[in-house]
Amino acid sequence: MKSKLTSILMFFIIMAIIAAAGIIGIIIVQDIFDINIFEPASEQEADYFEGNDSLYTSEDELQIKDQYDSTNGKNTLETLDIPKVKTIKGSTSSSTNQMEVNYDNVKVSKFFFNQLNKYSQTIYKALESNKEKMKTGKHQVNLGSTFTDVLSAEDGQKKLGDYFQSAIEAYFYDNPDVFYLSPNKMYLNIETTTRGSKKTYNVFINNGEAASYLIDEFSSKEQVDEAITRVERVRNSLVRKKTSSIYDNLKMVHNYLIDNIEYDSSVTSSNTYDIYGALVNGRCVCEGYAKAFKYILDGMGIESTLVIGKATNSSGKSENHAWNYVKLDGNYYAIDCTWDDPIVVGGTATEKMKYKYFLKGSSVMEQDHTPSGQFTEGGMEFSYPALSYSSYQ
Repeated sequence: MKSKLTSILMFFIIMAIIAAAGIIGIIIVQDIFDINIFEPASEQEADYFEGNDSLYTSEDELQIKDQYDSTNGKNTLETLDIPKVKTIKGSTSSSTNQMEVNYDNVKVSKFFFNQLNKYSQTIYKALESNKEKMKTGKHQVNLGSTFTDVLSAEDGQKKLGDYFQSAIEAYFYDNPDVFYLSPNKMYLNIETTTRGSKKTYNVFINNGEAASYLIDEFSSKEQVDEAITRVERVRNSLVRKKTSSIYDNLKMVHNYLIDNIEYDSSVTSSNTYDIYGALVNGRCVCEGYAKAFKYILDGMGIESTLVIGKATNSSGKSENHAWNYVKLDGNYYAIDCTWDDPIVVGGTATEKMKYKYFLKGSSVMEQDHTPSGQFTEGGMEFSYPALSYSSYQ
């Protein structure tokens, strides 16, 4: 009897040892061959980024308002879009799963781009590389597993969200020609693939739940191409008139804009914030003036940048505003086309009024213009070139 009980006990001990050995073997196989026997090959994380609450309003956009001053010029009601950042739901797609992409060969050297860190620069380069395809409003911009190291770290999703926002801001202020894209409709997606004890994060940008990431005025690539043709036609007509004098070219573009644009005090016109509204419709707000000025100067090879900040009108009210800095004879000067195109009640603007903010130094601009390199609350603080103290003579 004792022998029988001993045999049974030995049987269970041996089975336990075999089971333990099997489990250890499975774990070793998983680590060696990077597979997971107990879990599906991939899992999707579908949580929204928490991020910094100060970066995202309830409408996912920041409204900034300007007052209109009929004696000193004009400002605008501007809408500065803030990117929406979220992850995706659904099964792994072959187009994004473990995709390796590299944008190191994309060469960019622009004012705001040069201030970004390497992660934001990668996102910026990805947008630039996919620029033509993005005219459809639905093309998916793949970033591959580039950000696995970021997302593997603590607060990785928030950090990537910040990098994305900085890249978007730099891209849209460096490139006024992408007027047909809406950053407010762009989604940053994260696809998490788990294999054994390892996780890989594939990242891509698309239109998410929006119909497209085109602005509301456009619904197809054909419309976008036609709009681009129209703004290029205006720019090319001015570029053909350029001379060897940068001063004369700046004055020509400045005068063209103030002579051909009507300020949209109602802020209801189509494309009122972009170069299409300025150059084709002939009606926009200060952001449209400033972007159109930079767009044309880019075509002439004249160095300039868009400036966002506050301006104080003759009533002493501080308002959000946009203008430009340009480089001339080795120094930077300010030009505010919007305020050089004032609406004068009961009369017309004088020549003096038309050049009040043309090629001015900091001694003049600091009296009523204060630049801000922070385009969104909680966002990256960009810097601007140092203005010459004296105005151009």
